[in-house]
Amino acid sequence: MRALGSLALAYFDQGTNSGSNSTHSIDVISLLLTADPVVKGVLVVLIAFSAWAWGIIVYKRGQLRRAQKQTRAFLEVFRKSSRFAEVQGACGPLSASPLLGLFQAGYAELNAQMRSAGDDRPGGAPARPTLKSLEAVDRALIRATTVEVAKLEHRVPFLATTASITPYIGLFGTVWGILRSFLGIAGAGGTSLEVVAPGIAEALITTAAGLFAAIPAVYFYNDLTSQVKYAVNEMEDFSMEFLTIAERNFT
Repeated sequence: MRALGSLALAYFDQGTNSGSNSTHSIDVISLLLTADPVVKGVLVVLIAFSAWAWGIIVYKRGQLRRAQKQTRAFLEVFRKSSRFAEVQGACGPLSASPLLGLFQAGYAELNAQMRSAGDDRPGGAPARPTLKSLEAVDRALIRATTVEVAKLEHRVPFLATTASITPYIGLFGTVWGILRSFLGIAGAGGTSLEVVAPGIAEALITTAAGLFAAIPAVYFYNDLTSQVKYAVNEMEDFSMEFLTIAERNFT
C-alpha cells in the first residue's frame, strides 16, 4: 500500500509539473513579445482592419437605426398632411430619413414645373396647377434615390473587404511562422516538441487573429446590407406613392 501511495504521489507531482510547463510553453503574451517581426507586422495589420471594421459597424448601425426611426415619423407626417407644403414645413428634424431627400427632390421638381406653367399665363385668373411632365418628377425621384442609397451604403463595402482579405493575411503569417519553425528544426538538428511547438503556436496566432477580424465583418456586412435593401424598398414604395399623389392632383 505504501508503494502504491508513493507511485500515485509521484504521478500527481509529475502531472502538476508537466501542466505548469505546458502552461508556460503556450503563454500567448510571451509568444507575441518574442514573435518574428513579420508576424508582428501581420498582427498589426489585422488589428487595424478589425478596429476600422468595428468602427464602421458601430457608426452604420447607429445611422441606419436613426434612419428607420425617422422614416416611420416622416411617413406619419406625410400621410396625415393634406398638402406638400405642410410636409416640407414639418420635416426639418427628420433629416436622417432617406425619404426626406426623395420628397424634397420631388417637391422641388413640382415647384419648378408649377412656376414655369404660371409664367406662361400673362393675365387672367390663375388656372389649376398642372404638371408638364410626370416623367421629370420620376427622374428626380430616381436621382434622389441613388444619392440616398449611396449615403446608406457608404463604407459598408469595407466590411466585405475585411471579411475576404483578413483570413489570407492571417494565413500568410501562419505560413511564415511554420517556415521559421522548420528552419529552427534544421538549425537545432532535432524534432523535439520544445523546438517545434513555440514556432507553430506563434504561427497559429495570426490565423486566429485573421478569423477574429473576418467573422464579425461577414455577419455585420450581411446585416447592414439587408437593412439597406429594406430602406431601398421603402424608397421605391414612397416614390410610387408620391407619383400617384402628384398625378392625381396635378394632371
